[in-house]
Amino acid sequence: MKTLRDGLYGLAVGDALGVPVEFYERGTYKVTKMEGYGSWDQPPGTFSDDTSMTLATAYAIKEKKSIDLEAIMENFVDWLKDGKFTPDNNCFDVGRTTAKAIETYIETGSLEKSSQVDQRSNGNGSLMRILPLIFTDANDEDIAKVSALTHGHEISIEGCLIYVYIGREILKGRKLKDILKNLKVSETYERLKILDQLEEKDIKSTGYVVYSLEASLWCLLKSSSYEEAVLKAVNLGDDTDTIGAISGGLAGLIYGYESIPKNWIDTLRAKDLIEGAVFESL
Repeated sequence: MKTLRDGLYGLAVGDALGVPVEFYERGTYKVTKMEGYGSWDQPPGTFSDDTSMTLATAYAIKEKKSIDLEAIMENFVDWLKDGKFTPDNNCFDVGRTTAKAIETYIETGSLEKSSQVDQRSNGNGSLMRILPLIFTDANDEDIAKVSALTHGHEISIEGCLIYVYIGREILKGRKLKDILKNLKVSETYERLKILDQLEEKDIKSTGYVVYSLEASLWCLLKSSSYEEAVLKAVNLGDDTDTIGAISGGLAGLIYGYESIPKNWIDTLRAKDLIEGAVFESL
């Protein structure tokens, strides 16, 4: 049975692989190994906001043994202000919607006011950090509230609901293709049902939450190992770290920690933070 540890390492490695080439155009580069510097001038194995916010979420759940929204948000504040949950106490990559939400919370102390609910606030900033909820008994309302800490629009919320559902079904041993075929989704996410029929040219890998989820799941459908899935993800271009993280998290649940290349694990930084975030399923 796969655990949160499999998912966290899968996510963090996918994130770190994508950090050096974030914003690069598809076809202008080729990631084959864990490298550094590039877009953010970070050492090899450095993960970004995707992993840090996922860890912030997991630590709050572990400490409170429940979904405590204020505890999660306080961890986000510590990350944004002080670089907590990062390898170097350096918060170097923050999405616009996420930053605005956390800064509003700092100013007002209100979770309701901090939530960004307009149509333009549908980046992938809540989808990228929702993985720990797969290992809780959170219902749809709980998942929606965790997304809405930053991303409160129904499109972002639905993306998180879909991801958690898929993760839980994977843990039951179901194949991703079968899970997607029978998804109950809104028209916005209807393409997920036919992802296996699409080619790379049909896939967009931007920060829009719908495209991010499509790209990540497409990489999983078109691969047969953890390594193949995440390399496919980070080589799509544009929002490479987040596509790598989203696909990597589920790839970790499909293939397990042992499937991740050892040299990638060895290069990954701040593994103590990842180990400390692991909790038993609630």
